[in-house]
Amino acid sequence: MRRPTSGNATEAAVLSALVQRDFHVLVPFGDGHPYDLVVHLESTVFLRVQCKTAWPSRGCLIFNSRSTDHGHGPQSYLGRADIFGVFFPPNQTVYLVPIDAVADFEGRLRLDPPLNNQKRRVRLAADFEIDRWTPEAIYQAVSGTLLRAA
Repeated sequence: MRRPTSGNATEAAVLSALVQRDFHVLVPFGDGHPYDLVVHLESTVFLRVQCKTAWPSRGCLIFNSRSTDHGHGPQSYLGRADIFGVFFPPNQTVYLVPIDAVADFEGRLRLDPPLNNQKRRVRLAADFEIDRWTPEAIYQAVSGTLLRAA
């Protein structure tokens, strides 16, 4: 039997983390969507979640914030998803990161504060841990991009 791919393991970890926190999660049918999961926030509001695997590098966790969209080249998720569900295997942690909170090509969250005490333009991973997010906080963070049903 083949081992699951990194993407499948990441999607499962994000799905599990959301469900354990009482979020109502839908799984889209088929491939080709620019999101992996959908969270039903309230009656007509849905959050599109793109799952990503992060890796450590120089005090940060890093993840790709562009799709490869085979045959079309890398594409931004702006307007195509609302939030990244980022799984960091070294500490088995899930982070929720609004699409517009990171650069178009690479998401980077600091695991430790910078040694030079820089505060501006520093995104601390702890600020994005899944336990810090309530449905209301997610709604406020990404309200301009949410999918609304008619």
